[in-house]
Amino acid sequence: MSSREEQLKAFGRLLDIMDDLREKCPWDRKQTFDSLRQNTIEETFELATAISRHDMTEISKELGDVLLHVVFYAKMGSEEKWNFSGSAAEDEPRDYFDIADVCNRISDKLIFRHPHVYGDEAAKNAEDVSHLWEQVKLKEKGGNKTVLGGIPDSLPSLVKAYRIQDKVANVGFDWEKKEDVWAKVKEEIAEFEEAVLSAKDDVPCTKEMEAEFGDLLFAMINAARLYKIKPDNALERTNLKFIKRFNYIETRAKEQGRELKDMSLDEMDELWKEAKGLED
Repeated sequence: MSSREEQLKAFGRLLDIMDDLREKCPWDRKQTFDSLRQNTIEETFELATAISRHDMTEISKELGDVLLHVVFYAKMGSEEKWNFSGSAAEDEPRDYFDIADVCNRISDKLIFRHPHVYGDEAAKNAEDVSHLWEQVKLKEKGGNKTVLGGIPDSLPSLVKAYRIQDKVANVGFDWEKKEDVWAKVKEEIAEFEEAVLSAKDDVPCTKEMEAEFGDLLFAMINAARLYKIKPDNALERTNLKFIKRFNYIETRAKEQGRELKDMSLDEMDELWKEAKGLED
């Protein structure tokens, strides 16, 4: 592992390169906060994919891409010009910042949110820390912030549901026993089935069906949280497993000189079982 001096030197090198690119490269010079936004989202998802695959080489690479965007935004934030799409009004106040401000603000926040490390609070385990974290966050803005106010609107729905449940649980709004959640899950399954059965055959999806299915998903995500399962991670593992097995079916079909569209469901199911057996 690199020493702290080597780490700081590497970070300084990245900052120097960013300065050069912003000055000398037409593409980098043209970028704004708005133009980079979608790229940042894509880079974040690529990092998440690498983490799901437990690929340390790819994780390191994708972390670099995300860090580049952090440095890029900080560089634009330090410049005396408008960095969003469009033009700024001449009298509009501009709060400039640079990478030092970014680092200092997150450092200050971490110290404030960890009173069990930098203060007099006590936390015996991770659960204690989670409860303390939410209480401290509510105090950050003079108590004006709501429990759910910090959840980004743009979060994927699966992740958002988990965060909603986690946040309210940290202020005491939770099941007394985790086993109690299954009654709710069964209730939501029954209500969804009822909505499906009551729908007309010529209507593929009704608002009631969609609403009840949403309730069922929310209950299942709640169950996952109570049993320490990250639903997004669990679903992604299943996605990757399905892709691997289905790719096996395609490969075996080609080896047999056949097209999937010409195979029966039973034939494909046999190949699926073969793929599954190779994992055992």
